[in-house]
Amino acid sequence: MNNHSWLSAFAPTKRVGAWPHRAHAAAIAERITMPEGHETGGRLPTTIDTTTPHEARFYDYWLGGVDNYPADRRLGDEIAAHIPGIRSMAQANRAFLGRTVRYAITDLGITQFLDIGTGLPTARNTHQVAQEVNPAARIVYVDKDPLVLAHARALMKSTPEGRTAFIHADLREPESILRDPELTRTLDMDRPIGIMLISVLMYFRDSDGIRDIVARFLDAVPPGSSLAISHATADFNIRGAQRAAEAAERSGITMITRNRTETEKFFAGTHLLAPGITTLEDWHPELAEVPLFDVEPHTGPAWAWCGMGRKP
Repeated sequence: MNNHSWLSAFAPTKRVGAWPHRAHAAAIAERITMPEGHETGGRLPTTIDTTTPHEARFYDYWLGGVDNYPADRRLGDEIAAHIPGIRSMAQANRAFLGRTVRYAITDLGITQFLDIGTGLPTARNTHQVAQEVNPAARIVYVDKDPLVLAHARALMKSTPEGRTAFIHADLREPESILRDPELTRTLDMDRPIGIMLISVLMYFRDSDGIRDIVARFLDAVPPGSSLAISHATADFNIRGAQRAAEAAERSGITMITRNRTETEKFFAGTHLLAPGITTLEDWHPELAEVPLFDVEPHTGPAWAWCGMGRKP
């Protein structure tokens, strides 16, 4: 699956828990193994192509990680040239993820999360935030990248009271996620679940049926479940966002920006919670943690809309 962000991809910060040297990225690629009983049916990649950029890896590059290659760094640099204030935008997106998790637990009573489009592990992942608030919280991560799979097995640890699992699957095939035994072993599908789609929908065109895919996940969870989304937009800088998207497209990566109204449509079938569709910084700022990174100042909001809906 894709990664937690066009926005969080653009943060040249030191990644917590990063491997000590870049050679490890190649080494880990050579020893990827699937979980016992795991089958991809030939649909998902199980080897890493280092010659073409990948969303999860140029994300890792901008977080200051080492699990990336020259192709990822070239594209990351080209895109970042069009994005002002990229580090603070990244912080805003990561902080939004944390606030939605805390809000879901403390205000909605949700202690289970399905995080789709995990990306390479970095600071303050969903399970880290959730299990600090409630050690019994359970989280299932989903991503299609085999490098993410390798890291997920090693890095995504759970508290003894809770559980954290990983599914190697593609958002384009929701049934492969919903029918995976790991999902039902980890989450109780009869209790509310927080669906996390943090800066991942931008990698899909409307023609991919992405709205129907989001609706399918909402159909699969019970009333009281939540849906959290952040989505890149060109509303704050049309020219810069367009040039960044064009750079990604030239490298074979879809990057679709959507306006506020288009983002709100993904919440169809839910009750949109206050404050509605807003900027990353303005979604329940009272739940903010101490900033994770030192960030460069920028003016104006991060280039993304976000919100949370609850299934009635």
